[in-house]
Amino acid sequence: MPADVPDEAPLRTPATVSIAPVLLVNFIGSLGFSIVIPFLVFLVQRWGGNALMYGLVACTYPALQLVGAPILGRWSDSAGRRRVLLISQLGTLCSWLVFAVAFMMPERILFESDALTLTIPLVVVFLARALDGLTGGNVSVANAYLADISTDENRSRHFGWMAATANTGFIIGPALAGLLGSTKYGELLPVLLAAAISAIAALIIAFRLPESNPCAARDGRAGQTLRWTLGQEPRDCMEARTGHQWIEIVSQPDVPMMLVLYGLIFLAFNLFYAAFPNHAADGLGWNVAQTGIFFTLLSAGMVIVQGPVLAWLTPRVRASTRVIAGGLVMGLCFATLVVRYDLAVFGAALLFAVGNGIMWPSYMALLARIGTPTVQGSIQGIAGSVGGLASIVGLVGGGLLYSAIGEQTFVVAGAIIVVAAIVARRLRRIA
Repeated sequence: MPADVPDEAPLRTPATVSIAPVLLVNFIGSLGFSIVIPFLVFLVQRWGGNALMYGLVACTYPALQLVGAPILGRWSDSAGRRRVLLISQLGTLCSWLVFAVAFMMPERILFESDALTLTIPLVVVFLARALDGLTGGNVSVANAYLADISTDENRSRHFGWMAATANTGFIIGPALAGLLGSTKYGELLPVLLAAAISAIAALIIAFRLPESNPCAARDGRAGQTLRWTLGQEPRDCMEARTGHQWIEIVSQPDVPMMLVLYGLIFLAFNLFYAAFPNHAADGLGWNVAQTGIFFTLLSAGMVIVQGPVLAWLTPRVRASTRVIAGGLVMGLCFATLVVRYDLAVFGAALLFAVGNGIMWPSYMALLARIGTPTVQGSIQGIAGSVGGLASIVGLVGGGLLYSAIGEQTFVVAGAIIVVAAIVARRLRRIA
């Protein structure tokens, strides 16, 4: 690039970009998402749905994310992380507003069979979740943003804080839902709050989040078009603007292995998340309060592990070793859930916090290191699709497996996560 262009502003570098705005956006996003979790199943039942309908509603978001995440991730490589994050967040805002409309619809039956019943409010809920899923590349793009502004020295710590802020949102969100849902406005108030939270996140992205992609940051510079035409655009930026076919991206070194790991981890986690609520109610005889305490303990433990504990471990233990060790601890956690004693189950929650708290941020830090910077958004988007597909299989399969084999479903989840830990041994050549 010529050095004598007077009106060029300096590009943001990893050393000059604060992590705080993207952490705040991540926290607000998880808070808005988790606020609806406690009562969604009750809304589905009230509007004529059953367990099958609830599973279909839950799968709508990851199903549409399969389509949206790779497109948004690839677009962020050329158009910029900030721009795509803003569009994604506005999509989330619109989805919550559509969700609110469901409360105003007549509960008229559109389709009814022995298996399920579909009413007008449920159709609106499906549309809302589909819209959120289609524009739901915010997590993938936020991860790519974090990869842009991180260095080898602080990458694991950054992704640890990213996971910790998300888990903090998952602690506060359900608590707010319980408080607001008990008012005379019922479940509508938490939905409206989720919309307001999404609007705040959009404002933060629009006015407080600097662009992290250097190629996108050059868009507004004087003489940009002329320099690009004359072939003076940096080669990596030209590649980002031209675009890469997904087959080129997944063929890059270590990308296929990382995508396999992503899918295995998401599959095991979603088997757990689908099976455990049924196990808590049927196998353990727990009530809503006990189940809430379990997940609160689990999330609070992860906040601690993903924050100060991971910060202490990062300079002392290799990232690949942390992924392997965390996976093995997760395998022990799932095996412990087979024991039908409250003390063992709450012990499993602590093992989950330690295993996942060490493994997942370390894995994400390694994912952020592979490939070239100009395709990091595409890699994150494809990984998001792999995770979405694994989530669908896990959510549906977890329910079916638990119906068939009960708590042995956790053994299946444990076996999958141990396989992931074995595969992760190949990560040692990365870090």
